[in-house]
Formats: sequence, structure tokens, C-alpha cells
Amino acid sequence: MPKNSKVVKRELDDEVIESVKDLLSNEDSSDDAFKKSELTVDDQEEKDTDVEESSDVEDERPAWNSKLQYILAQVGFSVGLGNVWRFPYLCQKNGGGAYLVPYLILLLIIGIPLFFLELAVGQRIRRGSIGVWNYISPKLGGIGFASCVVCFFVALYYNVIIGWSLFYFSQSFQHPLPWDQCPLVKNASHTFVEPECEKSSATTYYWYREALNISSSMSESGGLNWKMTICLLAAWVMVCLAMIKGIQSSGKIMYFSSLFPYVVLLCFLIRGLLLNGSVDGIRHMFTPKLEIMLEPKVWREAATQVFFALGLGFGGVIAFSSYNKRDNNCHFDAVLVSFINFFTSVLATLVVFAVLGFKANIINEKCVIQNSEKILKLLKIGNLSQDMIPHHINFSSITAEDYNLVYDIIQKVKEEEFDSLGLKSCQIEDELNKAVQGTGLAFIAFTEAMTHFPASPFWSVMFFLMLVNLGLGSMFGTIEGIITPIVDTFKVRKEILTVICCSVAFLIGLVFVQRSGNYFVTMFDDYSATLPLLIVVILENIAVTRIYGVDKFMEDLKDMLGFSPSQYYYYMWKYVSPLVLLCLLVASIVQMGLSPPGYNAWIEDKATEEFHSYPTWGMIVCISLMVLAILPVPIVFMVRRCNLIDDSSGSLASVSYKRGRIIKEPVSLEGDNTSLIHGKSPSEVPSPNFGKNIYRKQTGSPTLDTAPNGRYGIGYLMADMPDMPESDL
Repeated sequence: MPKNSKVVKRELDDEVIESVKDLLSNEDSSDDAFKKSELTVDDQEEKDTDVEESSDVEDERPAWNSKLQYILAQVGFSVGLGNVWRFPYLCQKNGGGAYLVPYLILLLIIGIPLFFLELAVGQRIRRGSIGVWNYISPKLGGIGFASCVVCFFVALYYNVIIGWSLFYFSQSFQHPLPWDQCPLVKNASHTFVEPECEKSSATTYYWYREALNISSSMSESGGLNWKMTICLLAAWVMVCLAMIKGIQSSGKIMYFSSLFPYVVLLCFLIRGLLLNGSVDGIRHMFTPKLEIMLEPKVWREAATQVFFALGLGFGGVIAFSSYNKRDNNCHFDAVLVSFINFFTSVLATLVVFAVLGFKANIINEKCVIQNSEKILKLLKIGNLSQDMIPHHINFSSITAEDYNLVYDIIQKVKEEEFDSLGLKSCQIEDELNKAVQGTGLAFIAFTEAMTHFPASPFWSVMFFLMLVNLGLGSMFGTIEGIITPIVDTFKVRKEILTVICCSVAFLIGLVFVQRSGNYFVTMFDDYSATLPLLIVVILENIAVTRIYGVDKFMEDLKDMLGFSPSQYYYYMWKYVSPLVLLCLLVASIVQMGLSPPGYNAWIEDKATEEFHSYPTWGMIVCISLMVLAILPVPIVFMVRRCNLIDDSSGSLASVSYKRGRIIKEPVSLEGDNTSLIHGKSPSEVPSPNFGKNIYRKQTGSPTLDTAPNGRYGIGYLMADMPDMPESDL
């Protein structure tokens, strides 16, 4: 080393220290350009290393163990109970196979582009929904808070459904199944069938009376149902234990909770195809009714299903993607998960209609036997002539085709007296046309079909365990949409927050396990999420394409992915998707206004459902749910607009040191013309290498030079150190 090297090194060290002191002391505070500037230290060759090291120091943000774990988490969140009991109902109601056409079109127009958008912003900014939208546009930071509120509302009642599934799962380990036959009631003189069950069916009675013990109206609380209270507690304990360590704990569970439903669905499909009548059900499902496809209602319901099937607006998609590496191909993920979701819905529809076809065939056989006996009685008493009956008909072993032949003949001959004979047309299509969805499909229609399966307890255990896993996969994403943004924003311990969140949700959820709790589940399902989530996603689209700028966003994607996404997304995000979302919002508001607000109450004496309007206090609750969910958006906007919260650090980014690295924490990003490529979160600012890029305060010049990364520097020029080795610094 030269003799005077220590002197030179000391002088240069003094220059560097003085330059940093100047930065920290915020000299020349009157210079606007200086205020908006930042210390730019860039080493492209060591960028990735510095980001990872700085991230470990400042943020220590967890990451997925593998790409498969992440994909399974997104699939588990997006594929939920709606794929099993909502999508088949919509297919049946809206034209069978023809419904798949508008669904696929809308999946390409709003589903995949918006899913890709949420994946991209979460992965790039590496924060939950609150941090992401506050970063992009502080005035629209309320979008993240609104997503958290909606997630909380949905989690409250969604876990109740998991509790119901746990109850049926626990009751499935017995033969015969407890909902196989109507219970008998004994009194002093004789034994008879329970009247409520006799008027309805065994599975309907078990659902409403044994499981829910439901009251006759929402106003009649009836106290807690202790069986469902225990099941709800078990459901929340499962969610809490799975989420307490974040993705480090829930990620491992995803391997089972996301894959097991596919095993069950495939087993049910194979078993269902071997059942008598299953082909009739599948044929009925895929027979297209093209005239229905042109109705606006079909497109509205298809758009709503696409919207909710992918979990848009909940914040779970953003939260999961925030744990990804920045160079992850989120475009591939968006397309893959979207089509997995679609094919899962089709698979579930095949299973449902195969089983419902089997059930319809059994009911049709009973109908044929009962009505054949009526015809024999009418022949004996002389109301019908034996000449009407074809000679090849044998009533002791009559088929459905033969019965329908006899039925048509009697209807033509006895045209005027036919109604008084009391005969019914036994058609499988009539039974399949009875549209069933939601709990009516899972806990009544499907359970009734499974009672006719050989080894029915095994299939019942598998089915309700599948429902539990489908529900848990969605719950993990929903809770992650609450926990991750709050932890990122307020820096609280994830374990404590998870326990508090689950405990509070369980206590509030006791409302849903009253005897009238099912009516509150219906209320929350109808009013807590639909409109607020639509507004949230519309604002997300506006924030990225209009406020931040779709051109800059496309540049960010190119930098992150390594290639330019198709211009298709540019036009979808900027023009088509916002227009479709606005139309969907208007259509949903109109539909909500035209549909009388109310619920279907179970009337014990009649053993049937009756529509009841919500009481006044119920209407107040419905309106409050929608208002509370969207209220954070205007509140945060007004707070930011009126500067009600003062940023103590000023407009200049605060700078701190930790283990020799400079950490930049942007305080106010509003009005910043830079893109997400350059706007770095605290965890990703590269550590400076003083031997390569050092900027000293420029003296005697009011102008700003352009930094090597293309952005304006803070007013520091590269130090001239021609003879100084990098290692000496």
C-alpha cells in the first residue's frame, strides 16, 4: 500500500460521511427538487443480492417453500364451496352447456385480466392490500381497508358453513346414516312417523330440525344451538392453528386441503358414472338451451360467478402473491389458476348431475310404482277399461317407458275426467329441472342421493370431508387477506393478531349458531360482499390504469417478468374491464332493488319454506353491512385530501441505517411520477457499494444531473477517485 494511502483514505471517508450527513440533515430544505429527490445507489450487477440481503435485515418477509405450494394456495383460495354448489345450479338454470359460453367469454374479459392485475401488484410491492393501494395512490388507500372489512364479514359466516360440514362429517360414521329414515315417535298408545318428516323428507327434516333446530322466523332467536356452537368453535380453532404462523404453517396444509377435494371429486365421478340414471343427469346438464343464452340475466349471473369464483377484491390474492419472488411469472399463474378453477367447476358439475341423475331415477321408479298401483285400483273399480291398456304391459314389473305410454293413452281417452284420477307424469326431466343450490344441494339433495349408495357412510364421510377442505382453503385466503395487510401496516405480531381475530370472529359468529342463525347466514351472503367487492375492484382498476397509469404499469410488468405482456391486457384494463364491471354493478343494484329483501323461513307445522320479508331492524342491518364495508374508502380519501394526518417526516423519504445499509422508507408517494420499478419498498433498497456509485453534493450548480438508473439523483455527483481501489472503502 502507498505511504500516503491512509491519508487519502481518511479524506475520502470524510467526504462520504459528510455527504451522508448532508443528506440526513436535509440541507437546502427550500429546494423543491431536493425535497422530492432521494439517495440513488445503484449496482445493477449486485442488485438481486442486495435486495435479498436488505430484505432479510429490514423485513424478513416469509416466502413460499416452492412454486407448487403457492399455486396450491391460490387454487385452494379460489376453488371453494361455490364451485360445488353454485356453478352446477347456474348451469342447470341458465341453459345447461350453453351457459359455459358466456362464462368463458367473461372469464377472458374480466376474470383473467383482473386476477393478473392483483397478482402483479401484490408480487411487485410485496405488501398486503392496505400497503399496495396506499403505495399506488394514498388517497385510495381505503381500498385495502375495505377489502379487510369484507373479508371479515365473509369469514364470519363462511366458517359457519364449515361448522355445518363438520357436524355432518361427525354424524357420518354410523350405518344406516341418521338421515336415511324418518324418526318414529312413540306415545302411550301407538308409534307413528314424525309428522314434520312425513310431510317433507328424511334429509330435509334432519337438516332443519336435527342439525339446525331452526326457528320459524328471524325475530325468534330460540337461543344457541349447542351442537353447532361446538362445531363452529372447532372450525375456528382449525383456522387459527393453521394460520398462526402465516404461510409457514398454512402453506404445508395446502398440500392436503387443496388436493384432497380433487381426489374425492374423481372418486365420486367414477362411482357416479356406474350408477343407474347418471347418464340422464349428465345429458340433461350438457343439453344446450341456446335461446336462454341470449337473456341478459344469464350474462349477469355468469359475470358474478366469474368475479367471486376467483376471489377478486378480497385481498387474499394480493396477500398470497406478496410472498413471491419478484421475477416470478405471475402471468402464467393467473392463466393457470383461472383455468384450474373453471375445469374444477365443470368437474364438480359432472359429479353433481351424475348423482342427481341417479337420485332422479330412484324417485322416478317410486313414482312409476305408486301410480301403477293407482291404475290397478281404477281398473278394479271400473273407472278405467282394460281395453285401454296395451297387452304387453305387465304392471308387476312395469318400466318407466311403459308407464308413460299408458299414462298418455289414459290422458287422451279420459281427457275430461283425467284430473280427478290423480295420476302423475313420471319424467326424469321433471325431477332434474328442480333447481337446487347452496345448502339445499349439499345438505339435502346430495345427502339423500348418498343414502342409496352402497357403503353410504364411506361416501358421506368423503363428501363432507371434501366440503371441509374446500371451505378451509378459501378461509385461509380470506384470513390472509385480513392478517397480512394489518401486519404489514401496523407491524403487530402475526401470532397475537391471528388469535385475536379468530377469537373475536367466533364470538360474533355465535349469532349464526342460534336457532335463527341460518337466516343471518343468508343475510350476510346476500348483502355483505356483492356490492362492496364490485366497488372495490372497480376502484382497483381505476387506481392502476388511470391514477398510476396503465403505460407505466405495463413497463413495470416488463421489468418484473422479463417480457412484455400482451397488449390484450392493456385494452382490457383500460377500456373493457372497467366498462363491464360498471355494467355489472348497475345490474346488481337493479336486481337488488327489484328483488324484495327477505329470506325463506322454515315453517314447522307445514314442513315447508315460506318467504318472509326482513323486519325493520333487519333492513337496517343489511344496509349497515354494505355501508360499513365500503366506508373506509371515502374516510381515507377525506383524511388524505384534507391532510388530517400530518406526515412528521415531511416529503423527503426518511433514511436510516441498519447494519451498514441505507434503508429508504418513502413517506408520501403522491404525485411521484416514478414507476413501481424504481419506487422500492423498505425491504428491497439495495445496499450501497461505495466503490462504484457515490454521489457527492454538487456545489455551485442549481441543476440536477441524471443518475445512472435514469432517475433524477439527489444532487450528488460521482466522486472522482481514479486511483482508489474498491477494497479500501
